[in-house]
Amino acid sequence: MRIARDGTWFYQGSPIERPELVRLFSTILRKDGDGYYLVTPAEKVGISVEDAPFVAVDFEVEGEGDGQLLTFFTNVGDRVPAGPGNAIRMSRDGTPYITVRDGLEARIDRKSFYRLAEIGAHRDGAFGLWSGTSFFPLISSEEMPED
Repeated sequence: MRIARDGTWFYQGSPIERPELVRLFSTILRKDGDGYYLVTPAEKVGISVEDAPFVAVDFEVEGEGDGQLLTFFTNVGDRVPAGPGNAIRMSRDGTPYITVRDGLEARIDRKSFYRLAEIGAHRDGAFGLWSGTSFFPLISSEEMPED
């Protein structure tokens, strides 16, 4: 099995077309070291993941400023409030991610990231996002493009 960068799940080279089946597999997905596995009481099967196992395809905003709460929605039906246990981070290549659960991440899709950039804030020399009483720095304020 394989999960493509766009969040499509494949079995023996063919995409899995049933969203319910993908959702079921996503609930038994685990990260162990650098590897990903589907884990049941009877077996542990390795799975290839091209980037992150999930994609954050949308989000909602409640409140504003340091009282803001961002809730993300993944391609497999997870609802994830960003906060101390579900961090937002930016990779070195500029790709944004949110922790979904137990070390599993979702890549934040482009349209959502553009929306997030509109509500970002500067704090202590960094541009980032407030959510769940936490500030998640994404890049240094100096790296921000001028309007």
